[in-house]
Amino acid sequence: MRLIPLHADESSSAGTSSDSPHEPVASSMASPVASDGELLDAYSQAVTSAVAKVAPAVVSIHVRTTQAAPGEPPRTRSGGGSGVIFTPDGLVLTNSHVAHGAWQIRVLLADGRELGATLLGEDPHSDLAVLRLHSADSASFTAAELGDSAGLLPGQLVIAIGNPLGFQATVTAGVVSATGRSFRSQSGRLIDNIIQTDAALNPGNSGGPLVDSRGRVVGINTAVILPAQGLCFAIPINTAKYVAGQLIRHGKISRSYIGVMGQNVPIPRRLVRFWKLDQTTAILVAGIEPNSPAQQAGLEEGDLILAIANTPVLSVDDLHRKLTAEQIRQALPLSILRRYEKQDLLIRPTEAQ
Repeated sequence: MRLIPLHADESSSAGTSSDSPHEPVASSMASPVASDGELLDAYSQAVTSAVAKVAPAVVSIHVRTTQAAPGEPPRTRSGGGSGVIFTPDGLVLTNSHVAHGAWQIRVLLADGRELGATLLGEDPHSDLAVLRLHSADSASFTAAELGDSAGLLPGQLVIAIGNPLGFQATVTAGVVSATGRSFRSQSGRLIDNIIQTDAALNPGNSGGPLVDSRGRVVGINTAVILPAQGLCFAIPINTAKYVAGQLIRHGKISRSYIGVMGQNVPIPRRLVRFWKLDQTTAILVAGIEPNSPAQQAGLEEGDLILAIANTPVLSVDDLHRKLTAEQIRQALPLSILRRYEKQDLLIRPTEAQ
């Protein structure tokens, strides 16, 4: 809004003054307000533009696996999901649970081509996998742009593209409901920084891309909570980029291992007070694998693990987060409570198989 001071009005006669020489007068020209129709058109344009950019890279994955129940002959089962091509030479990101155990993988592209694929590597703990498409023309694939999930905000527009229940190239839109969620993978390990969205997902969407309004992949759709509606989850693309890089180079994700079966327990209050602990929970050692780093370090059943590498561990999930590849074969201090005594051991994790 532009303000016009009356004392500068050139149309006034010399030597005259206005009744209110110090009061500005607002211009009658107001900025236009977008109508509801214009706002909806802008929303539709954002969704359609993002879909047009990413849809050529979205694929439908069909797998065949063999399953055998005790006392029954093996049975061949069919399954599938979605995926997204992220390199021009035909690498596809999808979920581990889509491709796990498959002896045949067929991929249907958006342009109608059907190609075979090989499982390059998978990580059940993060529910991610990388496939390589089989094609004589290695430069014939449209790749999606991978974005940055670190800047996602609740309320931000996101679009899910996939093949739910066999319906090809289905688009749903919603918002980021929350970030920083934790979700337990089928392996039992906790996945951190999960994106929660209300963009509708159904069986078959697994492995498909979650896209922002600019057509950049910000997540890999992974799960829904049934029978709830609007509770859908995606693995952040920053996690997927790291995992995919490791799978391409090594075929797996390296993590360290100490060989402990544990459970979360409260520490008795008298021990918290006596030892002046800054934590009230720890990990009870319920079992130790033979010849494991835990056994070699002198851990015993019934011990309470308080800290590793001088960092408190409050739960089994907390311990999993700390057992990364950097700790493999490193001598780490391990703080425990054995009955009433606080002890310090030295443990050297090995690589998890």
